[in-house]
Amino acid sequence: MHDTTALLVELGAVILGLGIIGRFAGRIGLSPIPLYLLAGLAFGEGGLLPLGASEEFTAIGAEIGVILLLLLLGLEYSASELVTSLKTQYPSGAVDFVLNATPGAAAGLMLGWGPVGAVALAGVTWISSSGVIAKVMTDMGRLGNRETPVILGVLVIEDLAMAVYLPLLTAMLAGVGLAGGSIALLIALGTVGFVLYLALRHGRLISRAVSSDNPEMLLLVVLGLTVLVAGVAQQLQVSAAVGAFLVGIALSGEVAEGARKLLTPLRDLFAAVFFVFFGLSTDPAEIPPVLLPAALLAIVTVFTKIGTGWYASRRAGIGPRGRWRAGGTLVARGEFSIVIAGLAVATEPRIGPIATAYVLILVIVGPLTARWTEPVASKLQAVLAGKRSKPAVAAEQPMPSHDELTPEHAGRDSD
Repeated sequence: MHDTTALLVELGAVILGLGIIGRFAGRIGLSPIPLYLLAGLAFGEGGLLPLGASEEFTAIGAEIGVILLLLLLGLEYSASELVTSLKTQYPSGAVDFVLNATPGAAAGLMLGWGPVGAVALAGVTWISSSGVIAKVMTDMGRLGNRETPVILGVLVIEDLAMAVYLPLLTAMLAGVGLAGGSIALLIALGTVGFVLYLALRHGRLISRAVSSDNPEMLLLVVLGLTVLVAGVAQQLQVSAAVGAFLVGIALSGEVAEGARKLLTPLRDLFAAVFFVFFGLSTDPAEIPPVLLPAALLAIVTVFTKIGTGWYASRRAGIGPRGRWRAGGTLVARGEFSIVIAGLAVATEPRIGPIATAYVLILVIVGPLTARWTEPVASKLQAVLAGKRSKPAVAAEQPMPSHDELTPEHAGRDSD
């Protein structure tokens, strides 16, 4: 079969399959993300029917999917809201780092990977997946919930922290000295600071320059600008996803609203491709040998992420139900964890399979915890409250029967 023909056949089958999977997930009230990943595993390397012709196109589509997910997330909030979030949420970011990076670092040291491997695995367990979480919140209709700004605040701090972490990790992996690592860090921080300055001081001018009454022109300009900035950010050792998020922050008003309407269907398509590609790039045969340590690490960091969400929401004055929802939503890991593992795999090859298994577990578990953490926690609290109230009732002396009444009892009863 001709290469182009094979590409079209495979691509058409993949997109049609995604549509069917998405409809099935909607019928059973489940996010389609876990099903996308399992489909990718089934048709990837070592799967039931490997897809080779469309692999390169799918890889590019996956990159675009992550960029669009973060762009749409950035369009939800203005630059001033971002700065306010950073000012109010930085203690939560610190707690997030301590609770979730520590298990990864400890596991790396126990596995004998040394400092570099420990730092890499700490990043894998620390960073939640902004892409997965954005998709889950959209699918569940929670963008307007009170806890959503808290969740986004934690994610923003994590994403911006990558501008510091990734250059440092890259320098450690390359064996670069302190001077080289410092230069890379300064470039990254300068890039983020420059974009934030433009968004805060000149966001209206940028929006006015991008604005257009023609939907086609608006789509082309916003999409082109986003991909360009993402590419430049990647070149400067800042994540492409962070660059796309900052573009979304820079746009505001009617431009942001119009861009959201135009780009939402495109985002949904390429986001689905991203999750499928993650499954396609994973060899199922590599997962069983590392499944136990990955599962143990996943269990620990499920609870640490729930604790992070609880703490951050409590600081914001949100009630118990919102705290549980925030914690459950933050569980998923994804694109950043894979990027970190990909950087480290050349120096520490053993990190690849365990990071893949770990992310696969949590990217499947994450949408489930987002839905079920709050109902399960509320149910347990109700059960425990019932158990606490029973001893108090049992401690009360029963009313004596008529035959057991003493004269003293009888007198009180008559009163």
